[in-house]
Amino acid sequence: MAKSDPKRNDSRSRRGSRRNRDRDESESDLLDKLVSINRVAKVVKGGRRFGFAALVVVGDGSGCVGFGNGKAREVPEAIRKATEKARRTLVRVPLREGRTLHHDVNGRFGAGRVVLRAAPPGTGIIAGGPMRAVFETLGLQDVVTKSIGSSSPYNMVRATFNALSKIESPRFVAAKRNKKIGEILSRRNMGKAVSEEAQGRDNG
Repeated sequence: MAKSDPKRNDSRSRRGSRRNRDRDESESDLLDKLVSINRVAKVVKGGRRFGFAALVVVGDGSGCVGFGNGKAREVPEAIRKATEKARRTLVRVPLREGRTLHHDVNGRFGAGRVVLRAAPPGTGIIAGGPMRAVFETLGLQDVVTKSIGSSSPYNMVRATFNALSKIESPRFVAAKRNKKIGEILSRRNMGKAVSEEAQGRDNG
């Protein structure tokens, strides 16, 4: 029977502890926001069992965001479960200049529908509570939104994530269309100028 090498085992344990430490440090840098907490009831044989359902969004403030929901008998446990689930579902969203979206986009989930629009510097976050929590943890600074239909926090958050999943950076679009990034940017700037000119005529 082959003997295990103590030096090899020691190096493996050091690598494992280093990975765990790096993961703990990265998770400690995440921002989390409680979107909603609701009391729920489950019908069981002996009657109704009450608990709590939490909805949490988590992000690093630099383009990564996720959401999760958790249920438990106590509020802290429900929040902990939701936060862990949100950390496991982090997604990367490309941002323009690190402050706004690359383009306007629509999102939908169930009866909820949202419209997200890119905005110039200084606009701020113009959004309702659940959507604002997503944008703040994501790191968005300028965005204009509109919510249509269901006002349920769950539907609004899921519709917002559906919209964010459709965001494409100019680099990605250029690679997909086999074009240069400059062509994509010039076309976008041209379209922006035309829309501003049309808006000016309407206001005049």
